[in-house]
Amino acid sequence: MPTIYDLKPKFQCILRPLTQTLARVGVTPNQVTMAALLVSVITGVLIALKWDENWPLLLLPLILFVRMTLNAIDGMLAREHGMKTKFGGILNELGDVISDIALYLPFGLIQGIPTILVALIVLLSVIAEMTGILGIKMCGARRYDGPMGKSDRAFLFGALGFVLGWGIKPSWWVKLVLELAIILLVLTIFNRARNSLNTEN
Repeated sequence: MPTIYDLKPKFQCILRPLTQTLARVGVTPNQVTMAALLVSVITGVLIALKWDENWPLLLLPLILFVRMTLNAIDGMLAREHGMKTKFGGILNELGDVISDIALYLPFGLIQGIPTILVALIVLLSVIAEMTGILGIKMCGARRYDGPMGKSDRAFLFGALGFVLGWGIKPSWWVKLVLELAIILLVLTIFNRARNSLNTEN
């Protein structure tokens, strides 16, 4: 299924000159990964501590874009500049999952947003990424199938944060959006598992 992840090659082309500069000055993929993780955790803590204020939510779209940029750069540094390591692979996968948890779980603290739905989205997100990683064992390739991959979740919560940050109160529409996200996450898990099993090594 189509996903925002499909735009990644074009985004990488834009970032390639910056990535080459970072490689020349000695920046490593792991440093970039840790920077993305740190930014995500700090933002998540701010949202959790200031759940009744708007400004952390208004920051979220920018932070998610920065995280997406850093995630693209660390992968390009690893693959295109001979810095790929097993530890880096582990750090990258764990960093993505921890960042998701840190950024999205605090939404459950906001008054008017069903905590159980947010928690379920975070849980399903972890399962979806685990299923994607299992593709390496099943078919020799990490699965990024949608329709609710990492980039799609970032867009969803970034848009949600932007709307709420402008003072629009959560009501029935938030519940509807979160329920739709849950359905799409279940479909994502199914697609990744199915395609892993149907693809030959």
